[in-house]
Amino acid sequence: MGPAALAGFLGRRLVKAAVVVIAIVILNFLLIHAAPGDPASVIAGQSGAADARFMEQLRAQFGLDKPLYVQLWIYLRGVLTLDFGYSHRMSVPVAQLIADRLPATVLLTGAAFVFAVAAGVTLGALAARRVGSWADSVITVIALTFYATPLFWVGLMLVLFFSVWLEWLPAFGAGTVGVTLSGLAYIVDAARHLVLPALTLGLFYLAVYARLTRATMLEVADQDFVKTARAKGVPEGRILRIHILRNAMLPVITFAGIQAGQLIGGSILVETVFAWPGIGRLAFEALLARDYPVLLGVFLCTSVMVVLFNLITDLLYAAVDPRVEVTG
Repeated sequence: MGPAALAGFLGRRLVKAAVVVIAIVILNFLLIHAAPGDPASVIAGQSGAADARFMEQLRAQFGLDKPLYVQLWIYLRGVLTLDFGYSHRMSVPVAQLIADRLPATVLLTGAAFVFAVAAGVTLGALAARRVGSWADSVITVIALTFYATPLFWVGLMLVLFFSVWLEWLPAFGAGTVGVTLSGLAYIVDAARHLVLPALTLGLFYLAVYARLTRATMLEVADQDFVKTARAKGVPEGRILRIHILRNAMLPVITFAGIQAGQLIGGSILVETVFAWPGIGRLAFEALLARDYPVLLGVFLCTSVMVVLFNLITDLLYAAVDPRVEVTG
């Protein structure tokens, strides 16, 4: 794939991505404003005053007194200039809130994603190589158990075991409260707080990767090119790595591209359980407070990330399988 073909592909995909993001922004705006509840009433309740005049002032201050199409146009115009509005609950711009919380979520979801893919593919390959053995049965049982277990229950059990009983790892937060750390001490402290939430979020997807890798490897192992390689005397280890595993990775890459964006949404529950200061917990708090600008900002951020992950997935497809072209 030459530079011109790559540039053309990226240009077309970016145009499509922009159209998709704008459509998602409009849909999210309409759905949020169709939900029951009045943000002005919530703000007035927080301020300790709820008379009619004060409510009118609040609606005028936050633009809630304008027709819905006018509010939508104002919001779209702000999004194009990277102005996502103002949080009435936090009294700060939404862009600042997301910028403060996004690194924590990226760290959590990134660690969970790497753990799930690495461990899931490894266990799936082991199960496929030893199909029908006790190792295959154990891996299958473990994968199905984690797949069927609710995330919040797994998180609570991990906290009970590693934090309460063994006292090995901290239970909540992204760092030790009341202590100023720097350098290696800061990295170690952050890593200790990251283990349990990343493990909780990654275990569910680990099970999916393990089952998917096992199934695709067994399917590829029956193909003619694998039988031909064995007939030529190619070592079994090379057949497993080059012929079977590489071709079996295509469905895994497809699911990984989809799941990478879903991790952001799945992190809401995990961040709430572990008091992790990410955008998932921010969205949950904004939902309770009817803080529409924050909710819309989080939805926009996650939508952009999903679109980017899908673009990266297409490029990985072309890198893994030379038969796939990105020029179409």
